[in-house]
Amino acid sequence: MVGEHAERGLVDRWRDILTVHARTLCELDRELHPHGLGASDFEVLDVLAAGGAGDGGPSFRVQEISERVHLSQSALSRLIGRLEKDGLVTRGMCTEDRRGVRVCVTPAGRPRADRASGRACSAVPEVPCPMSERVLSSS
Repeated sequence: MVGEHAERGLVDRWRDILTVHARTLCELDRELHPHGLGASDFEVLDVLAAGGAGDGGPSFRVQEISERVHLSQSALSRLIGRLEKDGLVTRGMCTEDRRGVRVCVTPAGRPRADRASGRACSAVPEVPCPMSERVLSSS
């Protein structure tokens, strides 16, 4: 009986986390839409615009990006293709490993990422949090 109650509490906490996540993404998408971006587009552009590639250069290997964003490898590849088509990023072969691909934000992509960043930051406080005091106090 006690085990079932504890398990129910974990399930409730998990549902609360999923609810906050979904509401946050919806709010981000709403705020980013005027910039022609979605939450995933922004996530990748933000990584590229912030810099900090492993080699200190301006471009990232796709593998580096995939370690910093919440997308599958195939979804990331498709997203980079769309961003490239929109002129926000460029792709090129890795000089150090011809099998790899490097991605860099373009001069058009950087200001778009910067403007979207302000909108994204302003969206987060708008997300209502359904977590109860019980959930927060048990963390």
